[in-house]
Amino acid sequence: MPEPILIAQRGKTQCFLLPDKANRHGLITGATGTGKTITLQTLAEGFSRIGVPVFMADIKGDLTGISQPGALGDKLAKVLTEHALPAPEFIAFPTTLWDVFGEQGHPVRATVSDLGPLLLARMLNLNETQAGVLQLVFKIADDEGLLLLDMKDLRAMCQLVGDNASDFTTEYGNISAASIGAIQRGLMQIEQQGGDLFFGEPMLNIADFLQTDTSGRGVINVLAADKLMNAPRLYATFLLWMLSELFESLPEVGDLDKPKIVFFFDEAHLLFNDAPKVLIERIELVVRLVRSKGVGVYFVTQNPLDIPDTVLAQLGNRVQHALRAFTPRDQKAVKSAAQTMRQNPQLDIEAAITELGVGEALVSFLDEKGRPAVTERVFVLPPASQIGPITPEQRKTLISESIVAGVYEKHLDRESAFEKIKGRVETRQPEQNSLPSQEGTGSPSPTYTTTNPAPAAPQPAAPAGGSLLDSLGNLFGGGARRTRSSAGEQLIRSAASSIGREVGRQVMRGVMGSIFGGGRR
Repeated sequence: MPEPILIAQRGKTQCFLLPDKANRHGLITGATGTGKTITLQTLAEGFSRIGVPVFMADIKGDLTGISQPGALGDKLAKVLTEHALPAPEFIAFPTTLWDVFGEQGHPVRATVSDLGPLLLARMLNLNETQAGVLQLVFKIADDEGLLLLDMKDLRAMCQLVGDNASDFTTEYGNISAASIGAIQRGLMQIEQQGGDLFFGEPMLNIADFLQTDTSGRGVINVLAADKLMNAPRLYATFLLWMLSELFESLPEVGDLDKPKIVFFFDEAHLLFNDAPKVLIERIELVVRLVRSKGVGVYFVTQNPLDIPDTVLAQLGNRVQHALRAFTPRDQKAVKSAAQTMRQNPQLDIEAAITELGVGEALVSFLDEKGRPAVTERVFVLPPASQIGPITPEQRKTLISESIVAGVYEKHLDRESAFEKIKGRVETRQPEQNSLPSQEGTGSPSPTYTTTNPAPAAPQPAAPAGGSLLDSLGNLFGGGARRTRSSAGEQLIRSAASSIGREVGRQVMRGVMGSIFGGGRR
């Protein structure tokens, strides 16, 4: 079994995190500037030393220093002397840099289908009705064998479903134009925030996070999230997707001597802000069950009240930095944090939470029997790596020397829903089209017509002369191509179809009668 990880101490009191209990998850809380980032870095180093890969989001851009050895400066030397802490052995740790936008690390992508309608609805901030329509869009695409890989695929599919809503209603249920419009607007906003860079191929192979170096140390995966934080819903959805991917891909292993990987979710309140009940239930389920997959999840946030009670109950390892009781909500948070930690007869936890200094924390880890240890007031050990960000030159070197260098940089765009729908529309257009072509306009989605049949199966191209029904439709004003149709136009087309069918039957009777000698008139 790996050696316990020393996280904090005060005099002879030492707080160890047991590796076989690290998959029982944890919580790091505290106000701004109280030392949460240092705690996060120290924990990540401890896991890396025992061969556990780590993933963490770099919100402020200063966690990349973990890739470089630290140095004993005057400030650090003073802190070590005041708190009677041992000086660390300064070393660098194996690091892989990632970035959803592909600017400060290797690109991270996921396909629309893999993300799924639930997480996507969360990203787009859809209500229950709109989320239901989005699920129908995914269902129709699945039934039609249309791949939803990137943003233009989803937009094209939404346009197809919206333009042909009446054809899908009887089989899939009501599809309102308002809901389709809300989804399209949400997709446009995500695109403007750079979300279109996240969707596509090659998709991230979650196994690339589970790496160790030649010395057996776990690779620390750092996600550049400073720009990503400007799109908080994309950030939250991305983290939840990765957690779900781990849950679905990793086998059941039970309790191991050490975790397979540890996730640190910084700014964890973004995961739960305005989240629908069904999503919170899913997070709770994944957090509860991912433990047996050998995955540890650690939430980092300012206030313990940011975490739903159902999720908070699953977090056994606690590090509580200082909280400020300036508002009634802050006072409630202090009381809540004090009540949820194991009491120490020699320590007033509630009073201590507001008195803690920078780098000081209340720590309670699980013991060898899985019970919360008595809460101790201790100082978090300084990291052995560099505190603060790295230079752009160092970042470029890390990216070029990474084990996944060149794997995700080239974007793939294979045939999917957008290409197939566009091709289907082009084959159905008559040779002499009165409307200008959509190619070269820069629009990410093609134009569909309400006169096209439902895309239940590919249909052969119509002859240039058109059918009798097409002629009647043109006669009653239904032949012009439109993206939307009114109730009156639908009524006219229905009447035209009925007339066409009746005329067709009369013509067929006459032809068959002539063939078989039915000459009585």
